[in-house]
Amino acid sequence: MFPHTRNIVQILSSHKVFINYQNTIRMKVSTTPRGSLIVFEGCDRSGKTTQCAKLVESLQAQGEEVKLMKFPDRTTTIGTLINNYLQMSQELDDRVVHLLFSANRWEAIESMKKTLKAGTTLIVDRYAFSGIAYSAAKGLDLEWCRSPDIGLIKPDKVIYLSVNEQIMSERVNYGNERYEKIDFQKCVHNIFLQLQEPYWQNVSADGSIDVIHKEINTIVSETIRDSKVKPLLKLWTDGEIL
Repeated sequence: MFPHTRNIVQILSSHKVFINYQNTIRMKVSTTPRGSLIVFEGCDRSGKTTQCAKLVESLQAQGEEVKLMKFPDRTTTIGTLINNYLQMSQELDDRVVHLLFSANRWEAIESMKKTLKAGTTLIVDRYAFSGIAYSAAKGLDLEWCRSPDIGLIKPDKVIYLSVNEQIMSERVNYGNERYEKIDFQKCVHNIFLQLQEPYWQNVSADGSIDVIHKEINTIVSETIRDSKVKPLLKLWTDGEIL
């Protein structure tokens, strides 16, 4: 082999090694496991808060990194306004209320994104779907209600807890907040059904707490396993969360 030919071979070999190294780095970055976004939805007193707490406890016992979130987040300035409205100590226009709920979710998006990309699963008690269902049940246009939340993080799974209205009304403290009225909750339930997509899972909340938890735990464990290397997607629009 001529000297100049040997040099060319060495250069090409070095370049090939560098390219392989780059590809390996890209693969490692793209396959870094992320957390899952698990959302609980349902009418008032359907057991969401109880099941969220039990799920977090169960996942932690299994060694999963997990964090609980609730919407509305009543600790923020926006959340305080929402809380006053829900507790019936303040009156607001329905459109204003809807946009406040949406803003409350948007102010959490950077924290949610950071948590998920760090590998921690988020268990979320209510999300954008509740915002739409409750506002549309008051007579607002469904698509208008959807529009402020377009682009939020798309859940990997939505657990929808459906509960018999009689059981719901008999639960502790039912009726303490603005929306806890049977006829209104029927409307909310019907709109939730319109919003359902393939990543939703319906779970009957009429049974015992432990039986319901067991079913949810199975669903969520599978979702966490399957979504680790999938990209975070945007809700109701194309594109990834970067």
